[in-house]
Amino acid sequence: MTEAYIYDAARTPRGKGRPDGSLHEVTSVALSARLLNAVKERNGLTGHAVEDVIWGNVTQVKEQGGCLARSAVLESDLDESIPGLAINRFCASGMEAVNLAANQVRGGAGQAYIAGGVEMMGRVAMGSDGAAIAVDPSLTFKTYFVPQGISADIIATEYGFSREDADSLAVESQRRAAIAWDEDRFARSIVPVRDQNGLTILDRDEYMRPGTTLEDLAKLKASFKEMGETMPGFDKVAMLKYPHLGRIEHIHHAGNSSGIVDGAAAVLIGNAEFGKAYGLKPRARIRATAKIGTDPTIMLTGPVPVTEKILKDSGMAISDIDLFEVNEAFASVVLRFMQAFQVDPGVVNVNGGAIALGHPLGATGAIIIGTLLDELERQDKTVGLATLCIASGMGAATIIERV
Repeated sequence: MTEAYIYDAARTPRGKGRPDGSLHEVTSVALSARLLNAVKERNGLTGHAVEDVIWGNVTQVKEQGGCLARSAVLESDLDESIPGLAINRFCASGMEAVNLAANQVRGGAGQAYIAGGVEMMGRVAMGSDGAAIAVDPSLTFKTYFVPQGISADIIATEYGFSREDADSLAVESQRRAAIAWDEDRFARSIVPVRDQNGLTILDRDEYMRPGTTLEDLAKLKASFKEMGETMPGFDKVAMLKYPHLGRIEHIHHAGNSSGIVDGAAAVLIGNAEFGKAYGLKPRARIRATAKIGTDPTIMLTGPVPVTEKILKDSGMAISDIDLFEVNEAFASVVLRFMQAFQVDPGVVNVNGGAIALGHPLGATGAIIIGTLLDELERQDKTVGLATLCIASGMGAATIIERV
């Protein structure tokens, strides 16, 4: 089988996903196009350089509707002969775009792809697409649907994580993210966002709260307690499925959950012939990819079974992995991953995660692959695994290996 290599990984800084966020006036297609242009320029791409642009975005309505990938190609300086494919696997959309592109290359369907994603959460509100699993009673009853925040609290209750555990992880995420920026660890990947006059709009992740303490977080109200215990009473729904729990411990709040932000990310993937044609040196190869379905109520446990699956499929063990990126959708997701595999917290999310930096849904999967690659190079390590939990009960993972 043909090897699929990563030649480049780029991302925008993440802006606060609200009207006062720095990227609020930039549309989804414009931000995507600017990043595609950066990949083109950074790698000297010309003509029909890539087979396709595969672009993840979750809330596919309004400006993010239609085939956003194709719109971004046409808005960019890429050749119009390059098509575009918009995909949605919820929070893993950016990763699934990368994995799909890699497997296309490995199977011989084209020499190269640009894959990644975008989400402008301040412009297109999460959930505004009216997903059936959340609004269709015939499905919500069947699946014992509860919102993701309740699911995160179910995980904490089921596996014994306290609010202090979650808050400690959040404080550490903030600390690591601040160090990463202070030491320019993201420099290779970051593409500053500029306006039409060339003036910089944003060149640094702006959601971070450096200096956050446990005392600060202790003052915050649990975000999902009211919706769980009062109308519409999602705790009662959860108890129908998990009566052994007795009650749900609500430990998550804005400070230990992922931030709502705007951002985009792209990965350039190709075979050896593509690299030779453009004089590019591969940075890593995609060693394995995996996805899996899981319990749709607890919903966010996917990183554990999908990691088990990808390791089994690739003939590897957890000890073969040097570094991990586990998306910090909620603190309990990462705590459960580390508990399940007994991995050293020092090799998980080394530069902080979505709690500190934010989670632009359709882009995050591609972001963490790029972050993982940068960190493998910085530490001179070899193998890394990136994984995400996914809404409605799924998991996705990618293993990369430096070359």
